Amino acid sequence: MKNIISVQTKKESVNIKIEEEATQKQILQELKKKLTELKKLYKEDTTPIFISGKVLKNEEMEQIQALIQKVIPVEVKFETPKILGLHGIKKTFSKEILASETKFHRGSLRSGQKIEYEGSLVILGDVNAGAEVLAGENIVVLGILRGMAHAGAKGNKEAIIAAASIESAQIRIADIVKEIEKSEIQNEIKTCAYVNEEAQVILE
Repeated sequence: MKNIISVQTKKESVNIKIEEEATQKQILQELKKKLTELKKLYKEDTTPIFISGKVLKNEEMEQIQALIQKVIPVEVKFETPKILGLHGIKKTFSKEILASETKFHRGSLRSGQKIEYEGSLVILGDVNAGAEVLAGENIVVLGILRGMAHAGAKGNKEAIIAAASIESAQIRIADIVKEIEKSEIQNEIKTCAYVNEEAQVILE
């Protein structure tokens, strides 16, 4: 794979972009090579390194950070992408989803707004904190979900909640409530929620 990692130096930071298709092994191998060149730029400089591109898991970020700081002892920051649209949630539908009547809502929901539908709901925007989405079947948010979402409201535990990024304090599927701690979503994007065999709402 060509150009797994690209480096761009700016006044306030050094930007390292990682290709989405790259594996963690490839990233670490390529990064080791790039760091030798990067170290020459630094000397006594404390310019932070900013990592963007691929959405990384916590463990992957920790490995990359440790590798960089071993060679260059500077602050390493990671982008928390707010991916809009189906690209951000396209990998979340590994679970089979039953077909249902679907309503599309164009635009974001502001605090205090509420939308309900007996079938599935697709929100073409964000659901902001203080807003509420309630559906008899599935809920799909093509932006960021910060408000309360209740899927399978009539008792359907097969319903799912999907979003470009789930950042709500609470979500519900059927009669099961999931309180989301900040630590669960910190530094790692969660895009899908479903009920497992133990009747627990799982956030992935």
